[in-house]
Amino acid sequence: MGLSTGIVGLPNVGKSTIFNALTAAGALAANYPFATIEPNTGIVPVPDPRLDEIAQHIKTARIVPATIEVVDIAGLVKGASQGEGLGNQFLSHIRAVDALLHVVRCFENPDVVHVDGSVDAVRDVEIIELELVLADLESAERQLEKNKRAAAQRDPEAIQRVAVLEPMVALLKEGRPARLALAGMDAAAQRLAKSLGFITAKPALYVANVDEHDPTGASNPHVARLRDWVAAHNGEMVVLSGAIEAEIAALERAEERREFLAGLGLAESGLNRLARAIYKLLGLQSFFTAGPKEIRAWTIPIGAKAPQAAGVIHSDFERGFIRAEVYTLDDLRTYKTEAAIRAAGKLRLEGKEYVVRDGDIMHFLFNV
Repeated sequence: MGLSTGIVGLPNVGKSTIFNALTAAGALAANYPFATIEPNTGIVPVPDPRLDEIAQHIKTARIVPATIEVVDIAGLVKGASQGEGLGNQFLSHIRAVDALLHVVRCFENPDVVHVDGSVDAVRDVEIIELELVLADLESAERQLEKNKRAAAQRDPEAIQRVAVLEPMVALLKEGRPARLALAGMDAAAQRLAKSLGFITAKPALYVANVDEHDPTGASNPHVARLRDWVAAHNGEMVVLSGAIEAEIAALERAEERREFLAGLGLAESGLNRLARAIYKLLGLQSFFTAGPKEIRAWTIPIGAKAPQAAGVIHSDFERGFIRAEVYTLDDLRTYKTEAAIRAAGKLRLEGKEYVVRDGDIMHFLFNV
């Protein structure tokens, strides 16, 4: 798919620690501002228990999960939109990703320097939000003025851009993100809005990075205040402890990881929840192929049709698409084997207009 998520936030909030745990890439995680200057990129598997369940019924040589690309971007500071703290360079990195993963410090630790001298989750998140809004506003006003001039000459494309830009500029002037304007637009206008390069038009997920002594943040006042802020801004939030996730990632055996989590009273790692939330944030879903060589999760946009799904495997599959054979995990649970599913008449034949559902197990027939 080629979609990526950029980790953003103030310096020293745990961005690189979380990135390291997600990707095991070994990015520098240091206790001083701007430890990360050039962005680090990693490929992160998306945990999906359905893969293991399919493998219980279809013997295979390997299991391949879906993946997402995560980019660790250097910390922003107040004034970044005006170039403070290498702001222009960092903002250009953020513009290159498809969605934002905003890490917010919700832990107290006198040994970890805070750039503003104290921990205040809402203040911190609003600093970043404002800098991104200001960066977008400058660009949006410039684009609007240019397109208004062209629209006055009856340029049809400019007229469309003005209609999209005006509500976005109005929101930005109020200090609100451009993405809020997308809800009132039709699909074509949304595509145009997303193509204009505004950072705050990108979907965002907020990550509360908490102390290892309270990994769920249940008694953390910073988490409570941030949760209220995120809810008021129609956002989504994940709570995890970067310190704990780093310890889990350092354990080599799956059994050790399970025991570590059980000792903390956790059913799964925060990173598993985070990876799935990023996948959803990007508007993605998975379909599966299953056979003796591999069981694999393939990534497609929600709403993709069967030929598009086939093209993710190979362009020839899409170009020569004839039909898809489709069944579900529920079918596999009931009938145990693919042969039994076929014999029971539960293997569906779907054509070019079939909208693939999350979790479909598929074979493609094609001819080129």
